[in-house]
Amino acid sequence: MSFISPVAVDASGAERKTGSQQTLGKDDFLQLLVTKLQYQDPLKPMEDENFIAQLAQFSTLEQMSNISDGIKTSNQWDFMQMQSLNNVMASGLIGREVKADFSGVYLDATNQPRISYTLDRDAAAIKYEVRDEQGNLVTTLDEENVEAGIGSITWDGKDNLGNRVAEGYYTIKATATDADGSTFTPTLEITGVVSTIKYRDGAAYVLINGMEVALGDIRSVGTPE
Repeated sequence: MSFISPVAVDASGAERKTGSQQTLGKDDFLQLLVTKLQYQDPLKPMEDENFIAQLAQFSTLEQMSNISDGIKTSNQWDFMQMQSLNNVMASGLIGREVKADFSGVYLDATNQPRISYTLDRDAAAIKYEVRDEQGNLVTTLDEENVEAGIGSITWDGKDNLGNRVAEGYYTIKATATDADGSTFTPTLEITGVVSTIKYRDGAAYVLINGMEVALGDIRSVGTPE
């Protein structure tokens, strides 16, 4: 008694892939074209022109897909090379004086980041908002009667409830009020000599006055005066 298997098999007895499991490449389409030509009616050579046109479209689509994959791979290599180049260049900043934007701080398990600012006039009060990477308010810091010039304030790394927050990057927003009640925005920046280069998640950070600054936030580099 013989049985007919519901699963299609090839000439060698191996199970054939069907439906979504089957993938057709350029070799398969070429084989289809050759087979079609073998059984083509010589008295009607133009009857299969639509079929040939479809094969050409499939071939073009495959080429475009290959080009897209090549561009994606090339962009990934370019990013990695640029990142490596930036990391190498960062080492040349050690001992140089830099000025950088200071819109955020990195908090680790033990540090207490200092927030640097510059005021173009005296402030009756300054309010600092510390937010996490999701934009949630973590805590606020307040200063009163702050003179114009360069200064800093230390954040102990705790939230409004006094709990030490998780390690990560936190953004800073500062708003100042002068004696007349007008509000203005202090400039959050830091100037100092680079002492150390740190690498985290493939990115380089410079250490200035004990504070980490992302390499991309540096605005100027000079010789210490």
